[in-house]
Parts: sequence; C-alpha cells; structure tokens
Amino acid sequence: MALRMMDIWTVDLQIVEDLLTEKEVKIYQDLTSKMLSGEIDTSRHRHDLGNASERKKEDVENICQIMWPSLYVDNLDQGPLHMRTQAVANIIIGEDAVFDFDMFLSKAPHTNTDTPWHQDESYWGDVEDTRSASFWMAVDDAFKDNGCMWFVPGSHRRGLCDHRFVKDGCHVRTCDINDDEVKVAGEIRAGSVTVHHGRTLHYTRGNTTDKPRRAYVTAYRPRKMVDAFRQRGFDHGEKGIKDNT
Repeated sequence: MALRMMDIWTVDLQIVEDLLTEKEVKIYQDLTSKMLSGEIDTSRHRHDLGNASERKKEDVENICQIMWPSLYVDNLDQGPLHMRTQAVANIIIGEDAVFDFDMFLSKAPHTNTDTPWHQDESYWGDVEDTRSASFWMAVDDAFKDNGCMWFVPGSHRRGLCDHRFVKDGCHVRTCDINDDEVKVAGEIRAGSVTVHHGRTLHYTRGNTTDKPRRAYVTAYRPRKMVDAFRQRGFDHGEKGIKDNT
C-alpha cells in the first residue's frame, strides 16, 4: 500500500495505491457481481442514479447505486476495505473520525451516463465541522473512458457552491464550473482508492467501453457530526430508498 500525492494536488485529494491485495479485490468483485445480478438482493437500497436520462440498455441501470451494501453481507464492514480506509481517515481527519456510510456504484459497459460535477457536502445540509474523507475504491481498473473520478484540485477551499437538481424528480445535484478550471483524472488500478474532501468538486464520465466500472465508496466524518446527522434523521438512505426506478 502506498500513498501518492501528485504535485498539483492539495491535501483535499490523495490516492492510496494497492489498498487491497489482488486476492482481496477478487472477493469484492465477486460480492458486487452477486449484488448486480440479484443473487444478493439489495433492492431495498438499489436504484438508478442516472435516471435523469433514458436508459441506454432497457434492463440495465444507467448508473447502479446501492446504498449501504455492508448491510447485506455479514461483517463486510469489518473487512479490509473498511478497516484500512478507517485507518487512513484517522490520519487525514483525526482520531475522532468514524464511519458514516458506504455505497456501491456501477457503470455497466456502454451505458455512457455522466455523474455531473458536484460537491458531496451539497447533500448533507448545514454542518459545523467540514472535515471529511470519502474513499472511492476501484473494483475494476478505472480510467477516463470507463468513468474514473475527475477532480478540481483545491476546490475544497472555496466553500460550498450553489447546487441544483439535474431534473425534477431526480435527487442528483450538480453545480456550474468554469471551462478553464484545472481538472485532474484519478485513473487507478482495481484495489486502489481516491480520497477526497466533501467540498472537492468531482465528476465521472460515462462508460463508453466494453469493460465494467464498479466502485465501492466508504465515507468518514468526525463523530460529533455523524451523531448530529442521525439526530436529525439523516442516515444516507439506511432505512431504504423508495424510488427504485
């Protein structure tokens, strides 16, 4: 495992290479394949994150999102991904960093649906403590044409941008960015992760290749903030997603 920071990147964005071993990656590939096929039934937390556009394939989500996948596999939240991202989060955020939620994202071959530019914090409401770390683990090799993460370095320092829903009835948010912004592609191998701050602007292209692009996300916040979220009933969809379209 190696921590890599590119020269033009700031502390809002890092890459941890080879967080998981090749053997461990295969286990996550198997588990997520079973979730996608329905062998592991995640329908209560599964929906199409790309439902603002017509489906490119009738029986495949534009962007499959499964919230709280760790609820469906015993002790998955005690596995190597969660344990190692927790350790890195404690380094980046501090000893008060705790697990907030996880999710699984899949862009199937030739679904070609972007995830628009946004800041994660736009979904959270007001927060007193903005420290955060979101880990995007590539289940498959992630590169530009199949939908790796893109970032605007240093954008976490600007504050929260104005966001809007991409379409009525769709909960996906987006914001405007300047065409001349410096944008960096986080191309990574399966088992490696990108790590970004809640205010870091990011997006992913659609998958235009023959290869799948799956990602498993774990997110961490200060304990007081997670407690505050739960007290006001904000649980990142843990109770279930009503719209399974």
